[in-house]
Amino acid sequence: MASNSADLAAHLFSLEQQLLQPSTRLDSFALTSLLAENFREFGSSGRIYTRQQIIEALAAELPHAVSLNDPLCQQLAENVALLTYRSTRTIAPEAVSHALRSSLWVYRDNRWQILFHHGTPI
Repeated sequence: MASNSADLAAHLFSLEQQLLQPSTRLDSFALTSLLAENFREFGSSGRIYTRQQIIEALAAELPHAVSLNDPLCQQLAENVALLTYRSTRTIAPEAVSHALRSSLWVYRDNRWQILFHHGTPI
């Protein structure tokens, strides 16, 4: 577990960035390690996803560029942290979308896992 709040913020932001990597998104083992068993996502599309639905959706996804900015981490309890940030997704030069995102992370089995994720288009 991270030793201080700055370390925790950097670690969780790094895990979020790892989730954007095609090598992670196509690796169901890596995803099951990062996504808690009871994971839920309220997507920026308005859909609700389970861990299995996310794993299946990412396996079929075409790669695209996503950047993350303005991270803020708040430790809510010893083993719980909230990470918020802005994302920019570029599918094509004329297809750019922005969202506010939040992820609830829990520390279980000697690793941080994402329990809940939410995206709000802006």
